[in-house]
Amino acid sequence: MRADSRLSRMLHVLLHMARHDGPLTSEAIARMLGTNPVVVRRTMAGLRKAGYVRSEKGHGGGWEIAADLEKVSLLDIHRAVGGPRVFAIGSERANPECAVEKAVNEALEDVLHEAEALLLARLGAVTLAELARSFGERCSARP
Repeated sequence: MRADSRLSRMLHVLLHMARHDGPLTSEAIARMLGTNPVVVRRTMAGLRKAGYVRSEKGHGGGWEIAADLEKVSLLDIHRAVGGPRVFAIGSERANPECAVEKAVNEALEDVLHEAEALLLARLGAVTLAELARSFGERCSARP
């Protein structure tokens, strides 16, 4: 799973978890995401390590939110699911011999660094609580 895909999927899961009473099993989360429970457990492990979720094994067990949603940003989740790189575009070779390719790489690197800094700042400014409220409002507005 790509980092941006993991972020989107885990935000999806966390919002459902925030509205759900009790734990959700890896199997239930896997059905939600159309994936395998092993993939869910692997990805959720990063969230557990960061202290955002906890898990209990056995009957009645599963995954639950363990953090205050007001204190967790989208950037926190991005980092917890292993998304250190925001953009997958850029130069293929770090030290090309062609002068044109060097000029293009330098221009792209500057633009991508600026865009990444802006995106990370925006991700850091949005909390899970804000997303949960937005999700709740959308659910309430449905007939």
